[in-house]
Amino acid sequence: MTVSSSPAVPAPATAPVPAPVPDSTSLLDGVDAAPLFSPFVLGDVKLANRFVMAPMTRQFSPGGIPGEDVAAYYARRAEHVGLVVTEGTYVDHPSAGSSDRVPRFYGDDALAGWRQVVEAVHAVGGRIVPQLWHLGATREAGTPPHPQAPVFSPSGLRADGSTVGEPATTAEIDAVVAAFATAAADARRAGFDGVELHGAHGYLLDQFFWQNTNRRTDSYGGDLAARARLGAEVVAAVRGEVGPDYPVIYRYSQWKGSHFDARVADTPDELETLLAPLVDAGVSALHVSTRRYWLPAFDGSPRTLAGWTKRVTGLPVIAIGSIGLTTAFRGDHEGSTATLSLAPLLDLFAGGELDLVALGRVLLSDPAWTTKLREHRLADILPYDAADTTRLT
Repeated sequence: MTVSSSPAVPAPATAPVPAPVPDSTSLLDGVDAAPLFSPFVLGDVKLANRFVMAPMTRQFSPGGIPGEDVAAYYARRAEHVGLVVTEGTYVDHPSAGSSDRVPRFYGDDALAGWRQVVEAVHAVGGRIVPQLWHLGATREAGTPPHPQAPVFSPSGLRADGSTVGEPATTAEIDAVVAAFATAAADARRAGFDGVELHGAHGYLLDQFFWQNTNRRTDSYGGDLAARARLGAEVVAAVRGEVGPDYPVIYRYSQWKGSHFDARVADTPDELETLLAPLVDAGVSALHVSTRRYWLPAFDGSPRTLAGWTKRVTGLPVIAIGSIGLTTAFRGDHEGSTATLSLAPLLDLFAGGELDLVALGRVLLSDPAWTTKLREHRLADILPYDAADTTRLT
């Protein structure tokens, strides 16, 4: 299976990348961003450049159905990035979601809406994948679209240790695996260019990864390899539905919701143990979600989490974390000040620590952010405006 435009090799350790210095006057800061505009091949899909629109929940789909405004919103950005990852979409499991304005990925009405989104994106030459999502223990009981459904989780625990329900049975786990696989099959039939599985930020698949929320004593709990079992089963089931070359991206993170210091792996060896089952199951790429892309992942090495992910798996890696911003994503911990300068990012790219770059908030305010960067029209770039989280710009 072809996964990239160049052989996947372990990334060398790079020299320490200093925390960026705030500078609102320039994105380029004397560096050449041209490498980020080179094409890339993921599975059987060619991407025009290395930029990815990150998934961002918008809640503009009444009844869970994406409409023409959603299609136009994604198309505006698809003209400028190599790949669009949609906002999280609920798989067909009654406990998956907690809002009737977040799009779902099941039902003839919602799938028809998604086909309209795909057509709009492809019409401008873009590529798009849906992010398939299950909230798990972060869902509040009694919320739509299925208020009577119980909260589903590995051990009936929230991240803070409080009880939210009963531990999932094996039969219930099997139903969730099937829901992800069905959604992936529907995505391919709808014309999507791949799928992303949301295994980050303390949602269901991540709850199985993390020992604080996974206290199971069966084959889905215990050591790291066992805690990775559900994620691997979902990848394998999806792969079985979509075939060998269809891109299947898996998003993961160390941090969980408001638990920014959470870690599923404390060493590179532990990270390899956690990710190896996903690789063996057939994942195409890993989307490494951090809040500050430039920070080292583990003590004793300057390598980032994206860099370590690439080193231990050999797979293409998408990096994200306050890229192109002056304020890092949430919190006031070390490194909370980011930068507009892309110089540290280009250093890491040149060092082989990442293959693709995901952008979030900057694309909410300026769909053409990447094109303006490429054309050196930096003064024309619209700065991120928090008000844009409340509208489809």
